[in-house]
Amino acid sequence: MDTLTNNYNAGVFFDELIDAQGKARKPAKELLDYLESLPTEELEKRRLTAEATVQEMGISFTVYTEEGNIDRAWPFDIVPRTIDAKDWKITAEGLKQRLTALNRFIDDLYHDQRCIKDGIIPEHIIKDSKNFRPECVGVSPKYGVWAHICGTDLVRDEHGDFYVLEDNLRVPSGVSYMLENRAITKRVLPELFENDEILPVGSYTSDLFDTLAALSPRDIECPEIVVLTPGIYNSAYFEHAFLAQQMGVELLEGADLFVDEDDCVYMKTIYGPERVDVIYRRIDDLFLDPEAFHPDSVLGVPGLMRAWKAGNVALANAPGAGVADDKVVYAYVPDLIRYYLDEEPILKNVKTYLCDNEEDREYVLAHLDELVVKPANESGGYGMLVGPHSTKKEQQIFAELIKENPRNYIAQPTLKLSTAPTLIGKGSLEPRHLDLRPFILQSNETYVTTGGLTRVAMKKGSLVVNSSQGGGSKDTWIVDTKGA
Repeated sequence: MDTLTNNYNAGVFFDELIDAQGKARKPAKELLDYLESLPTEELEKRRLTAEATVQEMGISFTVYTEEGNIDRAWPFDIVPRTIDAKDWKITAEGLKQRLTALNRFIDDLYHDQRCIKDGIIPEHIIKDSKNFRPECVGVSPKYGVWAHICGTDLVRDEHGDFYVLEDNLRVPSGVSYMLENRAITKRVLPELFENDEILPVGSYTSDLFDTLAALSPRDIECPEIVVLTPGIYNSAYFEHAFLAQQMGVELLEGADLFVDEDDCVYMKTIYGPERVDVIYRRIDDLFLDPEAFHPDSVLGVPGLMRAWKAGNVALANAPGAGVADDKVVYAYVPDLIRYYLDEEPILKNVKTYLCDNEEDREYVLAHLDELVVKPANESGGYGMLVGPHSTKKEQQIFAELIKENPRNYIAQPTLKLSTAPTLIGKGSLEPRHLDLRPFILQSNETYVTTGGLTRVAMKKGSLVVNSSQGGGSKDTWIVDTKGA
């Protein structure tokens, strides 16, 4: 198929599979050679097989609209993204370092607040944080870990260097799609998995189980672990069900649990109450317990915070962990790594302007057409301004929002995000921008996924990769090239 890569032009961006001379990068060589060998009709057949597999496996996500919730099939591109295992080893160490420092930071905030007293982070940043929970002050989770599951968003710049875009520490989602992407790709391109160069991702659910089991307050061989979901109408319900099934644990809603007079948590079963040791909760803090937070919440469990504070149940992630899931706090993470670990950061932050700072704010307001502006605590690509793709009216709206609440906004340069070949139409590859969300697990040990969830901006030139905003996804291959 001579035209598959010969006509491919990544332009000024770093392309993850094809270099500036139009040749395959080392981790992608076998993949691209194989794709070149397929006739156009066969490539289209593989694409249709992927679509059918998504439908057959019921892989979907929910988009919230004014017309109601819409379930959509998971958008998937069959051309994987490849990363050299040597590069990934360094990146994984950087992710471990980052989460370790963030957990030390969270624990410090709910105890001595040394980082504030020592001037590492301004007090008002925490005081004005929407996710700081006074109810958590003085609580000491096992191992000092608050964020047990973290999804860190990475991007690569025009030089191929990894940068951290943000840390997701509240209820990060997407790992099920990482695992399903691999399952789909094995169906579509089975021949490429015959050797062991593509590192596996399948250990995640067993690693997650081990991470959660280590949190059990009872020293028993088989602690009772459950996944707590808001229910079938939540956009990530597919993932909640998937992870519960893969770990072999119960998937429950708040009404399935209760807290007794001894502040222990039980689930209701046909055989009577059964004590629960660990809850992997996929419900936001404010809906976890109507006694402690929103009194009208029907999603949570009355008394759950009492049970957690008493040390009778573990919650992952712990309430209050979201204080570090703040795009303003993000700007201070390199300093937090130096402060808590006495190490230099392995992974870089993207240059960040804090609108709360007068000098930064003036710069941002004068350069809205060049910058990406983000609210401090939104997710899913909502509430952003992508300056180069915005109108004057949108820029004026954001200028007013920034002036009204400068603490709530940061701005970053518009990065030249890396691209990867994406199948567009029949037998045609075009570059599309992408990011990567690896997942890090931490309790008594720390695990990092081999790669992560690659999200792709399917629209030409777009930088927005979120599925809720029209993005798609690819399998992520960490390729061991030492024997190649």
